[in-house]
Amino acid sequence: MTDKIIALVDGSAYAESVCEHAAWVARFTARPVELLHVLGRREVPEKTDLSGAIRLGARSALLAELAELDEARAKLVAQKGRTILDDARAIVMHAGATQVSARLLQGDIVETLAAEETGAGLIVIGKRGEAADFARGHLGSNLERIVRACHRPVLVAARAFRPIGKVLVAHDGGASAQKAVAHLAQDALFADLSIELVTIGAETPETRAQLEAARKVLADAGRAATARILPGQPETALGDLVEAEGFHMVVMGAYGHSRIRSLIIGSTTTAMIRSCKVPVLLMR
Repeated sequence: MTDKIIALVDGSAYAESVCEHAAWVARFTARPVELLHVLGRREVPEKTDLSGAIRLGARSALLAELAELDEARAKLVAQKGRTILDDARAIVMHAGATQVSARLLQGDIVETLAAEETGAGLIVIGKRGEAADFARGHLGSNLERIVRACHRPVLVAARAFRPIGKVLVAHDGGASAQKAVAHLAQDALFADLSIELVTIGAETPETRAQLEAARKVLADAGRAATARILPGQPETALGDLVEAEGFHMVVMGAYGHSRIRSLIIGSTTTAMIRSCKVPVLLMR
């Protein structure tokens, strides 16, 4: 697969981890990495029209001074963005990626990504952005918007990168879970990783058949995969399992098959992103 990896970087504590996760994917798949830093509309000063509020010569002098301040602020914001991209490029290359590009863009991040994702095979983003509230359980608003709008797999980076060898696939039998299994079967990134398919809930013949069919897809592709069904509620049992058994990554559908897709991220998905200290790969 040659589709590029888009890594969204900002000035947050997650930026370095985003870079290292993107580089990890690039090393094993030979994909190029494109670093994007998007200047939001609020970051770039808008022209202020005070022509009707100030009289005589003072108006011209003040308007000129305000224009100079706006220009200086815009330059500083752009310079900050270029510095973030320079640092990010250095991190990605130091982590082993060889094809790395970087771009500074302006606009709404979701609208920008919609225009850029066509040539991408993966989007990498941090759990929280630079302006996010770091209160426990809070998710960055951009993350939720991107997951709702994006048509590509989204890798939500953990706070720090750790080597990945053991992957948990949350399987609920829905279309996005099946797509996740097909992705793992085809993507070279997962060729040498240990994969476990897990369904949370009561065991029924239908559930067991779905799980075994998914395991067979992976086994036929040469992936080392096991499968099991565990009791409990997905929102809590999956996170507990990740912690107890030392999984390094979670792969799951962005929505359960019974969720109203156009309104919210599935509750299990949201709970996993909030609680997990490992990266989460989301499939639409």
